Amino acid sequence: MRIHSVESRFIAIVFGALLLFVAPLFALFLVLSSERVTRERLHNAEILLQANVQALGKPLWDLDADSTETIVATLKAGANVIYVRVRDTSGTIDIQMPASPPDRGAVQSTVAADILYEAREGARKVGSAEIWVAEADPFSRLTRDEFTVFLIFLFAVGTLFIAAIIGNRVTIMRPLMRLTAAIEATRRLGSRHQVDWTSSDEMGNLARNFNEMQSRLEREENELKLAHARTTEIYNRTPAMLFTIDADNCIAAVSDYWLVATGYSREAVLGRGFTEFVDAADHLIYRDRHEKGTNGEGACEVTVRFHRADGSVMDVLVLEAGMDAGSGERGSTLSVMTDVSGLKEAENRNHRQAITDHLTGLLNRQGFESVLGELIEKAEAEHQQLACLFLDLDRFKWINDNLGHAVGDQVLCEVAVRLRNQLRFNDMIARLGGDEFAILLIAPDAVQVAMDIGGRLCSALKEPVVVSGSRLNVSASIGVAVYPDHAASAGDLLQKADMAMYARKRNGKNGTRLFDDEIVDIARKRLEIEQCIEQALREDWFEAFLQPIVELGTGRIAGFEALMRLRHPEKGVLVPDDIVGVAEENGTIGRVGDVIFEKAIRSLSAVSQLGGMGDCYLAVNFSPLQFDAALPSRLAAVLLEHGVTASRIVVEITEAVLMLDSPAVRHVLDALGALGCRIALDDFGTGYSSLSYLNRFPVDIVKVDQSFVRAIGTDETDISRKSRTLIEGIKMISHQMGCIVVAEGIETEHQLQVLTEIGLDFGQGYLFSAPLPLSSLMARLPRLTDRHHAAVTEIV
Repeated sequence: MRIHSVESRFIAIVFGALLLFVAPLFALFLVLSSERVTRERLHNAEILLQANVQALGKPLWDLDADSTETIVATLKAGANVIYVRVRDTSGTIDIQMPASPPDRGAVQSTVAADILYEAREGARKVGSAEIWVAEADPFSRLTRDEFTVFLIFLFAVGTLFIAAIIGNRVTIMRPLMRLTAAIEATRRLGSRHQVDWTSSDEMGNLARNFNEMQSRLEREENELKLAHARTTEIYNRTPAMLFTIDADNCIAAVSDYWLVATGYSREAVLGRGFTEFVDAADHLIYRDRHEKGTNGEGACEVTVRFHRADGSVMDVLVLEAGMDAGSGERGSTLSVMTDVSGLKEAENRNHRQAITDHLTGLLNRQGFESVLGELIEKAEAEHQQLACLFLDLDRFKWINDNLGHAVGDQVLCEVAVRLRNQLRFNDMIARLGGDEFAILLIAPDAVQVAMDIGGRLCSALKEPVVVSGSRLNVSASIGVAVYPDHAASAGDLLQKADMAMYARKRNGKNGTRLFDDEIVDIARKRLEIEQCIEQALREDWFEAFLQPIVELGTGRIAGFEALMRLRHPEKGVLVPDDIVGVAEENGTIGRVGDVIFEKAIRSLSAVSQLGGMGDCYLAVNFSPLQFDAALPSRLAAVLLEHGVTASRIVVEITEAVLMLDSPAVRHVLDALGALGCRIALDDFGTGYSSLSYLNRFPVDIVKVDQSFVRAIGTDETDISRKSRTLIEGIKMISHQMGCIVVAEGIETEHQLQVLTEIGLDFGQGYLFSAPLPLSSLMARLPRLTDRHHAAVTEIV
């Protein structure tokens, strides 16, 4: 019945029009007819009553009940009269016909009149009469003509109604039914059906428009099918793993290349959730892919592990692009999946290489720092301690400089193996760079474990390392710091371990030192010294003190040794012990040395103006770090500026310089010799192989260490005797090698006497004079010359 719903609505509209317009007119017609009939009946009843009232006067006056009843029957027989009642005034006669009055609902109107009698006295009321007129039937009120007109009217309305329905069916319903049939056929059969209807009215226009629309849609559908076929072909033939995900995250389509690359069949994957093929560990990553935002091209990307049909796993990069389905909901998306297993492996390999030391195979600094953070978190979670051991090889630079970096690399590899063998399986070890190693270990008593391991590491390095037939002795200084006892962060922990290592290296090397507050104090003091050095260089606090060097045979002042002093405005004169060490560590020793040398040469130039001092020499100490290729040229420039010849300059070097034994150092020494400077070997007799240096290097002066001189005057006869024997041996060998011998630290007359008897050439010490600034030295120099000359003469 749906097809006829339009017709049903049309019929309802027609019926509604009849009810709204025709029915009210018909009702008005009945109302008007009813009023006319009512008036006529009332008028007839009044006439009937008036005609019979006069006849009732005499019977009621005479109280003639029979005559009265006859007249009442006559009234009752009148048209539409349903009830008559006549009564006299005395109540004697009361005639009702019928005996009981009818229901008031059936009464249309009531007519009443007084009954009069013409007596001699005049008209007198003798009673009353009442007539009830019946309610008329609606159609009975119509006359024949009116009823005929009413029937004609109904026939006209019915004919119009039927004609409207037929016209609606012919002009509207039939084309609509054909249009509906064409639409239904299009829906069921899939082909575009047209409406077989031609007319010049609106329905014909609708049919033509519909047919044109069907033709256009058919063309568009054909074009769309062709485009879809081409798109599908491109989708399947594109050499990329394409797939489509619907709003429920299920696979809606996959390309042929996707199937080939994954090994699945299309039936096996369509409709399944994509996460079913993703490794379980990556489900959360894939689920949250949209929360990380999209790239510049509006696509989100994520890298996950994908399980192929054969069970193998490949790393894939998924690029997903899509559009919202409206109302903020996400619709279908197009994704492309790329196998990045090779790239991922290369990335992992590069990452391993980035955090691994290529020489030893241990972690490098970057890897160590990443592991350090993780182990701190683990130690906190397990309520344990984390110990960091910072290890630095002793004298490793000598191996590199003397035997070459290739040998040094072999030593590092052997050391790495030995260190690794002393650790537990879960301890971490890294090479931070050069000869520095770091070890991390977790334990409830990490301090004790770290100190034990530190001892084992030192023991493991006692055995010489054999490289290319050479047996090399290697030792290590180890610093230990523990988290959280000594440090609150990863960087702080490594720094504290480094500080402990340097504290151990300063106190004799080859051992283990646990971080403590004393190290903090040393570091604070070192920082203060660094700041003091920088300020002294800026504000010219450094001075060159001179200590006389006396010829022991004659007492003549032969030269001076320049000694560095720092005159602090608040702390006074500071000795160089701590200053030199800090300056060598932070790299300022070169600047300090240049300042001292320049001031020492200036002082020598001033002293040379005194009588008998024109040929005295100046001995200047140089740190190993000052031996660069530019040192000879810098010395020559200063000497030229102050008019001092190079032959009056003695460059004092320590065994540390000679131990470098590098071509660069030898080149500097040769250049100084060529300039005219003499070379003095300071602190002779305290090193490992000082005698060999006299033969290998251009040494002109040998300075006997003051520890031997001091031992001469000891009360222990055996020590005094051995010290004298050593000095005699040094003097004899040095003289045979063409070297002058100078004794350091002469403080007593006894020491002076013994050294003079041995036959040493020169001496210096507090017995002669303490190091003095230029002004004090210039004032005391004449007296010192006379006194020392007299003392030597007396000894001789």
